[in-house]
Amino acid sequence: MPELPEVETTRRGLLDAMTTQRIESVRIHDRRLRWPIEADLETQLTGARVERLERRAKYLLVVTDRGTLIVHLGMSGSLRVVPDVLARRLHDHVEIALDSGRTVRFNDPRRFGSLHWVTGDPLAHPLLATLGPEPLSEDFDGAHLYRSSRGRKVPAKVFIMNAAHVVGVGNIYASESLFHAGVRPTKSAGKLTQAECQRLAAEIKRVLSDAIEVGGTTLRDYVDPDGNPGYFRQRLFVYDRAGKACRRCHTPISQRIIGQRSTYWCPICQR
Repeated sequence: MPELPEVETTRRGLLDAMTTQRIESVRIHDRRLRWPIEADLETQLTGARVERLERRAKYLLVVTDRGTLIVHLGMSGSLRVVPDVLARRLHDHVEIALDSGRTVRFNDPRRFGSLHWVTGDPLAHPLLATLGPEPLSEDFDGAHLYRSSRGRKVPAKVFIMNAAHVVGVGNIYASESLFHAGVRPTKSAGKLTQAECQRLAAEIKRVLSDAIEVGGTTLRDYVDPDGNPGYFRQRLFVYDRAGKACRRCHTPISQRIIGQRSTYWCPICQR
């Protein structure tokens, strides 16, 4: 599932192709995404000029002179920039043709992604309005994590994956951040010490930043706008490594379902 590093990689990959471009046409081949695409999206977008691309949590915001297109990649979605004449692939549900002669195609085999058009403040949209701080911003640090976790009985991994506390820490990066911070994912969030919160916040920032540098993580479907996979998988210490030797202490990596998600940790390195 594309997480924050994959969405940020997508945003950066689209900057040169989309910024300042006018949208010549919009072709929608299947409106049946997680939420049906609005009936007038083609009319709203056609003729609009792209001013900038932003990201909020796992959402990509295409800001135009008419309004904002909010895009979520869902579980298997990707955006690719291709020549307009290139044949459409299976699961290319939306095509946004630019006046440069290039086209941005939204491909989503599982159709869990979504597109939303807003003319007001996009951050007031119901999907974005209640989100917590960005993990790479100054608003997120160990002090915030410690304050937010007081009285919380949920496991630490479930806590940091809750977008009300911090956005964009998906399953892969939660497991990796907890490993590098030396915190067991099953530990109650309310029992995290100030020192643990400081380490955990720092590792969340570092792990996400490192993943962005190498284009995110590709496990199955994700590719960047140029069609390249993400290479952070080669740097994973615990995620998807159940039974394999810990890269630090050589103890077999443990795995169990926590919060309905597969979770991985080292029983020695994480306490």
